[in-house]
Amino acid sequence: MRAIQITEFGGPEVLRQVELPDPVPGPGQLLVEVGSAGVNYADTHMVENSYLSKAALPLVPGGEVAGRTPDGRRVVALTDNGGYAEKAVVEEYLAHDIPDGVTDTQALALVVQGLTAWHLLRTSARLAEGESVVVHAAAGGTGSLAVQLAKEFGAGRVIATASSKEKRDLALELGADVALDGSPEGLKERLTEANGGKKVDIVLEMTGGPVFDASLAALAPFGRLVTYGLASRVPPTPVQAAQLMGRSRAVVGFWLMHCVGRPGMYREPMAELMAMTAEGRLRPQEGGVYPLSEAARAHEDLRARRTYGKLTLDAAR
Repeated sequence: MRAIQITEFGGPEVLRQVELPDPVPGPGQLLVEVGSAGVNYADTHMVENSYLSKAALPLVPGGEVAGRTPDGRRVVALTDNGGYAEKAVVEEYLAHDIPDGVTDTQALALVVQGLTAWHLLRTSARLAEGESVVVHAAAGGTGSLAVQLAKEFGAGRVIATASSKEKRDLALELGADVALDGSPEGLKERLTEANGGKKVDIVLEMTGGPVFDASLAALAPFGRLVTYGLASRVPPTPVQAAQLMGRSRAVVGFWLMHCVGRPGMYREPMAELMAMTAEGRLRPQEGGVYPLSEAARAHEDLRARRTYGKLTLDAAR
């Protein structure tokens, strides 16, 4: 089968197409004929070995696939790498059937970004009715879903940030009440102004560096900043306990892998997200579709912030 493999860690240039033997499923596993593989920021970290879990070489990246099983089921599944290929082996308990009315790309947008957005709001931030929510990178895969879910879950005001007018316009179209430039200079003041002069209740933050710092400074008493990425590759200023106590603020970390295998944290929210999508209440944004052979270009575009919505690789090309 064709696959994208790395034999050294680095940037997009280390992603190379190769021929590999077909994977063989073991007990409790399924073989999936991959139609599409999802592309995530986590993949770019995995390729350079800067992810939360360390990688071993050689490696076929890719944490999610959509396709068909040998018995004809149409499924989307999380994978322990191996997704950038024509065939993949997945754990059966991580395979979720795709209902009619949901495309493969939409399903791929839900299995990582959708679940992440759901848990950021429900599990980590514990959004209460009427609270203000800031969604950074609001045109991205997770952000575009978080904007919609925040409204669906009762947020009083959704403040989106994005790097271009086109992306901010998309966030407004998806339901954000206001959309701002996400650059760190003056960000605290812009967020406060956008919230009617009051500091904000919840920030969903995946950039790191000075954006994290400004977001923490913009939190109201009992506000929660949920950090779930480091897209800038720049760590934030270390947080001191006194900073949190002084305004009764919280910083909460989130990693989706801690939800896998826990009762009620995978299949149930996935079923809710699938139903919302099939009903048209949730609109996963389908971004660029790249041939499998051009996985490196997908990583380049993602890292350069030239993309929006969900990026996928077409395993047939």
